[in-house]
Order: sequence, then C-alpha cells, then structure tokens
Amino acid sequence: MTLSAPTELTDENWRSACRELLAKSLGELSYEQLLVPVETGPQRYRVDFPGPVSYTFSARRGRCGDFRVNPRTITRTADGADHPAEDPLRFFLDASASLGMTGDTTGHLTRELTATLAADAKLLGAGLTADELADLPYAELEGHQTGHPWLIPNKGRMGFSAEDTAHHAPESRHTHRLPWMAVHRSLADYRAVEGLAHDKLLASELDDAERGGFERILIDQGLDPHDYLWMPVHPWQWDETVLPLFAADVAARRIVPLGDGPDRYLAQQSIRTFANIDAPRRNHVKLPLSILNTLVWRGLPTERTVAAPAVTEWILGIAESDPFLRDEARAVLLGEIASVTVRHPVLEEIENVPYQYKELLGAIWREPLGGKLDPDERARTLASLLHVDRDGRAFVDELVQRSGLGAQEWLRRLFGALLPGLLHFLYQYGIVFSPHGENTIVVFDLDDAPSRLAVKDFVDDVNISATPLPELDDMPPDVDAALLREPPDFLPQFIQTGLFVGHFRYLASLAEEHLGVPEDTFWGMVRDEVLAHHERFPELADRFELFDLFTPEIDRLCLNRNRILLDTYRDRSERPHAAVHGSIPNPLRAPGSDAGS
Repeated sequence: MTLSAPTELTDENWRSACRELLAKSLGELSYEQLLVPVETGPQRYRVDFPGPVSYTFSARRGRCGDFRVNPRTITRTADGADHPAEDPLRFFLDASASLGMTGDTTGHLTRELTATLAADAKLLGAGLTADELADLPYAELEGHQTGHPWLIPNKGRMGFSAEDTAHHAPESRHTHRLPWMAVHRSLADYRAVEGLAHDKLLASELDDAERGGFERILIDQGLDPHDYLWMPVHPWQWDETVLPLFAADVAARRIVPLGDGPDRYLAQQSIRTFANIDAPRRNHVKLPLSILNTLVWRGLPTERTVAAPAVTEWILGIAESDPFLRDEARAVLLGEIASVTVRHPVLEEIENVPYQYKELLGAIWREPLGGKLDPDERARTLASLLHVDRDGRAFVDELVQRSGLGAQEWLRRLFGALLPGLLHFLYQYGIVFSPHGENTIVVFDLDDAPSRLAVKDFVDDVNISATPLPELDDMPPDVDAALLREPPDFLPQFIQTGLFVGHFRYLASLAEEHLGVPEDTFWGMVRDEVLAHHERFPELADRFELFDLFTPEIDRLCLNRNRILLDTYRDRSERPHAAVHGSIPNPLRAPGSDAGS
C-alpha cells in the first residue's frame, strides 16, 4: 500500500477551517447557554475556564440572542500570556470541565471535530467562487456546501474511514453506480403509491438489459425472480452491515447480490440520498448508512420507511385539492413514492435494542426535482444561501446581483416564496414540515429571483396537530400511525426553530453584512409576510391563535447540548430529540412591541 494524504489537507486550509470552527463553537455554545460570556467592552466578550484559561472575542448579538463571533478576533489567555486562538480541539479541552463533559464524550467529540475539520479543509481547497457556484445544477451544488450551520461537529461521520470519506462524502463529489441486491419476500416488504407496482418501479429505474441480467443471476442459482424484491444498497452498507449482520440470509440466498445498476449517482448533503446524474428524471434514492452523524445514526427507521408512500399520497392529495396550495403557492412536494424495508429477523425482536439496529436495510425512492419544475425554473436548497466562498463573498450576494433586484426586494420574494405554503399547511390543516435548510428548496426564475417553494422528506419530518381538527378526520389509519402528533402550542416551533432559528438567524447576519439589510428590517419583512397571510385568510383567525407564531418567547432548542451533555455517544432505544433550555426572544415580534402586529 502506498501512503498518500489529501492534497487539500494543507496547513493553510487546516488553520482557516480551525478558525471558523472555533468561532462557531464559541457562538453556538454561548447561544445555548453552555457558555456565559462576560461583556468586557463594546461587542467584546470573555469566557473563563479553569487553569486559569480564558478566551476573549468580538461578536455581534442577533435578535435570537445569538453571538456572531469574528474568527480573527479570538484570543486565548493562559499563564498570563495572550495568544491568537485558532484551535477548536484545544478549546474543547480547555472547556471540557466547565461544560460538564466526561472523558469519553470529550474523546469522541475530538474525533468528530477532527473529521469535520478535515472535510472543511477539503472544501476550502477545492472551493469554487460564488459566481461559479451559481452556475451549478442542483445536484452538483450540494457537494460544495459546508453542512449544518447549528451543529458544531457537523461532518463527524463516525464509522467512516478516511478512504470512505474520500469516496462517499458529499464534498468528495464522486459519482457511483449503486449496487443492487435481491431480497426474499419473506424478509422484505414493498410499499408504493397507488399504481406503482414493484415491476413498474424497476422498469423506470433499470434498463431492459440490466433487468434481464439480474433475472438470469437468480435463475442460474435455481431461484425464482418473482420470490424476490430488488433494491439498491449503499456499497459501504453492504460491506459494513449487510455481510456481517445478515450473513445467515446471504448464506441461505435470501439476500443475493445482483451487480451494479446502469446510472451514476451523486451523494447529496444528507449523505444517504443520491441524485441520478445520468438520468435526472429517474428518482432520487435514499439508503441507510450505519454511521453516526449530526446527532443520530443515519439509517432508515423500518416503520417509517414502510409508511413513506402512504404519507406521500395523503400529503399530495391535500395539496392537489386545495386551490391555494395548487394554484397560488404552487408548492412543489417531492413525494416518497416507493420503499422497500428489510427487517433483521433477530435484532428487531430484541426489547430496547439500540435504534440503529432497527434501521439497517431498506430503500426509499423519491420523486426527482427536475420533473416538477417549469422550463424557465431552477432550484437550490435553502442551505446553499448561507454559503460564503473562500474569498469571503456570500453566495446570496451573487444571486441578488444576478437578479437585478434590490436586496430588500429579493428577500421579500424569498419570504413570499417560502412562507405561504408552509403557513397554509399549518393553519388550514395542522400539518408542519421541518423546513430546515436541506429539506427546504428554493425555486428560482430565470433571473435568479426566488419564485416558489419545494419540500422533501415527508415521513421523517412531518408532524400533525394533537388537537383534533376536522381537516384531519379522514386521515388514513396507516398515515395517522406513522406521523407524530404534537400539541398546538408546540407545532409552530417546527417553523420557528427549523426555519427562523435554524436558518434565518444565519441568513439575517449575512444579509446585514453582505447585502446591507439591517437585521430589524430583515425580521420585519418576515413578520410582514406572516401577517399578509393572516389578512389573506381572515376565516382562519382562530387557527392563528391556536398555532401562535407571535408568542413573546420561543423555546431555545439546543442541538449541541444533546451531543455534549444529554445523549453524548451512548446507545439509545429511540432517536434523540433536541434539548430545550430556557427560551429566546421571538424575532418576529417588533422591537419594544407587545404584539405581533
């Protein structure tokens, strides 16, 4: 074996990635009140740790109580000497006792942080400029994003080796032909929207030659192809999970490898979702990966995978029968139209088994975005709007410049594209998506002005009202069983936290710094869009109170607290949920006002 190192892993890229991650760590831990900075001067703060060690930095405060830390202003003081600070690993070692972290948590976190830094260094080394990024198609743009803006170790991918990361991470931008396997129907379950039989799905995903070749592989082994369901599998999952954990089924030929499919796929930001590059009108494929990344194991929960097509039919049925959603908002809903689930015959029978063992094997086919767009439209994930290139230019600035619009008008169109559909689902039907940056897609016109919304990931991220509503009376039982119900005062938090806190608080900072739009103006435009929707549907006034987006405070959800203090790296029987610690001022409320209007 010849040893080699990634060419992008240079001292310059590493130090730049470290500075940014240290600033993010200080800002997010302060926002979550794991750190309590002391103000030492105008926009200047200090945090103290045992040793004695302290960190001093400059930061602007946001409307959500957040800290926007300038990475080039951080100083570490130890042994009476001040030094520029740029090492997040040393920072967490200094802070571990004050944060209440155990040694095992600190060790695992160090591994996740190092993997994140290596990925960030790669992105810096191969980074395109904002104008180059703006020309990329949707699927290719995904490989240039920096990941979850809130979570500090957002590319930890525990379970991946360096070689795995180089081949399978989104920033590697490698295309792959996905291997397929046949699973005996005694192990596997196929579900789909009405009219999409398994054979019809295969005909849309595989060429005649591949289907014939796969059939011959089974027949040559004396097996009946009709006894099997076919599905793609992530090559890493085959090697790391299927062969070790389903060895008995492979031996008994209940699981049979078939060979590679015809098309090349590209991993998207969610890492387990693949876009078809050779045949873009074919479906996206979501496959389980037994790696720990951004708080959870990235498998496919069996029960929810089974329910995905039924949830899709129900959601699409609502949108198609609602005149506002269908004709005015024209929201694009990317349905999960088919799924195969494979249950492990022993692991899923164990009481309180770690949830990762209930998510090992399956596949979901999701409608491709391209087939839903008009000829003069293009799309990008909402997450892409937070990107800043290695030269310090914001991607959103490039899009505003291309549109020919003023910054405030461009932002108004963005809010007008995103909010009406989400608000109507909430108010009219008691349904919320989780509109974070990866699930939410902005559709643009030819001039790169935002025009409408697209949403994906229904079964994992749709929640419904626990308070009975007549619009939910005819919900199919299998959909009702699959979706989580939340009380009305909690349901708006999926918009408040997923969109406003999880995305807009970062976009507001970029808008102020790069577009010259003050933060108060930014949030005022968001508030105006919500109130305009209220005026558009006065008959829903009781729902505006039931699902109140204008409460004085909203819960402070704390994703990093989960990793550092609550869930850490221990096995759980259920997926973790974001921690709540106190509250933050609602940024939708006008400063100094007692009401939302």
